[in-house]
Amino acid sequence: MVKIKTPEEIEIMRESALIVSKTLGLIAKEIKPGVTTLQLDKIAEEFIRDNAGIPGFLGLYDFPNTLCMSPNQQVVHGIPNNKPLENGEIISVDCGVLKNGYYGDHAYTFEVGEVAPETKKLLDITKQSLYVGIREFKAGNRVGDVGFAIQQFCEAEGYGVVRELVGHGLGKKMHEGPEMPNYGKRGRGKKFVEGMVVAIEPMINLGTRKIVQHSDGWTITTLDNKPSAHFEHDVAIVNGKPQLLSTFDYIYEALGIKSNEEDEFRAASN
Repeated sequence: MVKIKTPEEIEIMRESALIVSKTLGLIAKEIKPGVTTLQLDKIAEEFIRDNAGIPGFLGLYDFPNTLCMSPNQQVVHGIPNNKPLENGEIISVDCGVLKNGYYGDHAYTFEVGEVAPETKKLLDITKQSLYVGIREFKAGNRVGDVGFAIQQFCEAEGYGVVRELVGHGLGKKMHEGPEMPNYGKRGRGKKFVEGMVVAIEPMINLGTRKIVQHSDGWTITTLDNKPSAHFEHDVAIVNGKPQLLSTFDYIYEALGIKSNEEDEFRAASN
């Protein structure tokens, strides 16, 4: 069911999303060859709790950790472990926070050391596709408009768009309506209205769109074992237009990246 949010609820959700954003910024400083994903998971959990938040993924559907950490061919839902990260890898870090009764949830795919040019391009196109989709999340448009835009943008580059995993509404529950596929047809699906809040999250593969779920019940990998990228933002419709509740600014500050990609989606007061 779709739960429309009041302006007050949206501001509470912005606070939850901001803790996620700061957590990802903290993790960005620590991602390097030799670090384990369990070490990063511990850092994230401590930071979230120190900021009066509750790790949103820990225990959700019995997930065992604070972060979903998915390297290389893992698409999403990777479980942190003791294997050190290696130079040339990529890793999706997906984080959720519950604070004041509302969730924040977003993700970023990081480079570990020096990454192959074709993998860098995959990350760049996937992140661009996130904003291509966000532009379509406005009052009067429909779910299919977002999915169509992302699908067309990524398939034009020859990439596989995952079908089985989708974005979602967000609020007092981690997963609310509507589902937000990264593929679709224009004009189809639920109509967007003022006060809707969703997590838009393209999951894009270098090769085939087909995926495999592993026996642990969580880990999802590409069928051809080629890399996959994942980026996610929390977005609200405010005054009919998409407004970001999450931000990659803390990541970019940590990595020394200058970007104005979020400017068109910021609150007017910012």
